[in-house]
This record gives sequence, structure tokens and C-alpha cells, in this order.
Amino acid sequence: MKSFFEMNSLRGNLFGKLPFLHPTESLLLRFFMVPNLFLLRAEGLEHIRDQNGPVIFACNHNNSMESLLVPAFLVYHSGGRKISFVIDWMFGKIPLLGYLFKKMEPIYVYHKRSPSRFLESRRPKGKFSADTVSLCCEKLRAGKRIGIFPEGKRNRDPFRLLRAKPGVGHIALRSGVPVVPVGIKCVSGKKKKKVHAFGRIILKIGKPVQFGDLSKPYCQAGGQGFSSLSGGQERHSLAQTATNRIMSDIAALCGKEYPCPVSTGQSGGVVRESLNNNNHNIREPRFAYSALSIASLIPTSRESGFCAPFDLHPDAVGTHDNK
Repeated sequence: MKSFFEMNSLRGNLFGKLPFLHPTESLLLRFFMVPNLFLLRAEGLEHIRDQNGPVIFACNHNNSMESLLVPAFLVYHSGGRKISFVIDWMFGKIPLLGYLFKKMEPIYVYHKRSPSRFLESRRPKGKFSADTVSLCCEKLRAGKRIGIFPEGKRNRDPFRLLRAKPGVGHIALRSGVPVVPVGIKCVSGKKKKKVHAFGRIILKIGKPVQFGDLSKPYCQAGGQGFSSLSGGQERHSLAQTATNRIMSDIAALCGKEYPCPVSTGQSGGVVRESLNNNNHNIREPRFAYSALSIASLIPTSRESGFCAPFDLHPDAVGTHDNK
């Protein structure tokens, strides 16, 4: 006879209501929740269930297995609200896997080449996402949710996170939408810790983070009081600050360290980030970060709380990588 805990786990993780999905999609999602019953343990689910509007989920990235199991888990506990993850285009061309990703309504980026000749031959011609940040903001403006891996690729280091792409900061500041940090732990071994390719996943979901102190100056940058170039540099610097805060929260949740970079302040001088980390374990940086690579600078608009389009190189946005 199953224990009360086991029965409650089945009810909560397999037979919950999914009002935002078509019956066929609901059945498919429940199918992918079956391995989660055995492999995934989560904390902080209330931080998902309390969110009714658009949300940005920012996760660290360890292995391929979590690329399907974690999004399925987050969608399920969102009541079936779809989460559009930013992923590389080649995953949409893999038979069956492409069909599954399509159901999540992903945001594809096209700037990377596939290591597979077969997939590269199927690469869309002339469909490169030059401004992934704008595509994400359009989703959020429509009330949808997005997911992003700010590290940009799988990170098999069991101790440290990779330097994050600033795209998640641009998205958060331009949209004004809260970011839910998600720490994914896939580390095994007592003495020599390593990130396993298949095994238990521990998911820790943090409190939503908002950036009211940064969003307003971000949207004002490029307008009055700034030249076109200095306004772009200021936006990039503010986005990097927001990104560092997000990664700081993720580091505390997943148990890794984050090498927080040095950012450039308004005066142009190099200043060290001052983050309220609540005992986050962050190593002292050995390098300085310069925010000088700006693609396009356009004055802002305050309609609907979203800034005007701001073109950003796709490398600035983290994706689910094939490396």
C-alpha cells in the first residue's frame, strides 16, 4: 500500500489540473512528468503558483536531461501555462524532439552552426534572430512566460557558474517583468563532485526578483540627458548589473559560485558590483567587464511599461546550447 506521501506526490505531480492546455497537450505533459516523479525533487513551488502574469524563468544549465524534464516540471506547476524557452534552432530540427519543443512555443536563435551535417543542411536560410531580446519582450507583452539559460551553454563545472550573458538583464529591465531564479543541481559523488549526465535533479526555485531601481533609468537611457552612444553603454551596464543579481540568486540556490564581474558605472569609471547576496558564495573577480559593444540605440517609449526596441547581438542572450 502506498504511503500518504507517495499518493500525495502522485496527485500533485501527475494528476493536477492543467486548464491552460489542450487535452492532447495535457496528456503529453503528464507523460513527461512521470520521470520527474523519480528523478526530480523541488523546493519553492509557491513562487511559481503565486505568479499569474508574465514571468521570466532564469536557470543554470548542467546537462541535456534537464532540458526536457525541468521545463516540463515548471509548465506543469504553472497550471499548464506554456513557457517559451530560448533555444538553438537545431533542436527544432531533430525528429520527435523538434515536435516536443514546438509544443512549448520556443524562441529559436539561429546564429550557431550545428555539429551535425544532417541538421546543418536543414538550417533555415535567412532566418537569423538578430534581436532575441525583442522577441522575448513581445512574448511577455502578450502575457506569456519565457525561460532562459543565461550561461548560454551546458556547464559541467560542479563548483562555478559561467559568466552570464547580459540578455536576461536587458529583457528584465525593458519589460519590467519579474524574474524567477531557478537553481538546478545535478552533482553527484562524495569526494570528487561531478555533474552527472543522468540522475537525480534537485530544483530550488527562488523568490521573484524585480528591478524597479534599474528599469526606470534603463528606459530613460538614450533619451534626454544621454547621447546615443553613452545611453547605450548605460543600458548595457544596467543590464549587466541586473544579470549579476539574477546569477547571484541562482548561485545561492544551486550551490555553485558565481564570478561576479566588474561593471562600468555612469561616469565611465570601473566600479565593483554591490549586491545584497544574503550569504551568497561569490568569488572575487579577477577581471573587469567593459560594456562597449552596442548594436543599435533607439530612443525609448513608455507605452505598456516596455522600452523601445534595442537591437542586441544574439550572443548576448543565453540559450539552451548544444555544446
